[in-house]
Amino acid sequence: FEHMIRDVLIFGCTGQDGSYLSKSLINKGLSVLGVSRSDKPNVDNLHELSIVDKIQIIQGDITIFKDVQKIIAKHKPKIIYNLSAQSSVGISFKKPYLTSKSIVDATINLLEACRISDFQGTIFFAGSSEIYGETKEAATIQSRIDIRSPYALAKYQSYLQVKAYREIYNLKSVTGILFNHESPLRNKNFVTQKIINGAIECMQDKSKALKLGNLNIVRDWGCAEEYTEGIQAIANATQLKDQIICSGKAKSIKDIVTIVFNNLNMNWEEHVISDKILFRENEANISIGNPNLLEKDLQWKAKITIENVLERMIQHSLKQSKLN
Repeated sequence: FEHMIRDVLIFGCTGQDGSYLSKSLINKGLSVLGVSRSDKPNVDNLHELSIVDKIQIIQGDITIFKDVQKIIAKHKPKIIYNLSAQSSVGISFKKPYLTSKSIVDATINLLEACRISDFQGTIFFAGSSEIYGETKEAATIQSRIDIRSPYALAKYQSYLQVKAYREIYNLKSVTGILFNHESPLRNKNFVTQKIINGAIECMQDKSKALKLGNLNIVRDWGCAEEYTEGIQAIANATQLKDQIICSGKAKSIKDIVTIVFNNLNMNWEEHVISDKILFRENEANISIGNPNLLEKDLQWKAKITIENVLERMIQHSLKQSKLN
């Protein structure tokens, strides 16, 4: 493993997206090097996808410039994906500084290290649909920016940095702006997992209730595993161009709840409480993307429905709850 030149370097390789991206790249025969802040990274996701022994993970902190510089100089990757971040919008309200550091500092460190070392490969950044806030119509890359959280602010700053380095320094840096994307590997504090695990608890104990926030919030949902193919399409394009990755299909939280409870043969109205305390200050009521440009430019489009993803997630959670 040690001094082999790497095809791909991934920051954030143990998270939902990083794990699926690693698997996809390994399946394509590429050598993947992952970077984790921890010297004992949580590799549950990599185990789950049976790739833990096919990827080398080194320790490094993307928010420390010297760490990033050393890693690039030593491993000389051909392409770099940065998927690392404090990724919860909710947590960003409580920890704005930490969120900004994990996103903005990380981005500038990576761009600057690549500029100084005259890195010739592509650098992909995971952007976020949160930068568009409330979308009056399906968002395109030119849509109005509407910042509603410290997380969105950090992602927007990073998006601008990536664009600036591409335009000013001719660095091959590009952003893929991702709308909501779910999978069985989704972290437990995300709403889809909350709904699924809450529904399973209600199924096991009929007296249980599931408390959620605003059920009328509408989002553009997709499949994380599939979206990592979209990420590669953007990173491998002959002409680098920031793009949106989305399904273009809108579903409310209530729709998600209905799908999940129906799947478990329950009536959600008997168990779900919409609690005003859980409503998020100034949250966008509707956030939806326009997938047409990505398909037109790179012939890539999302095909897996959120119904299909939720079904997989439910099966996975049921299996986990049986194991426990």
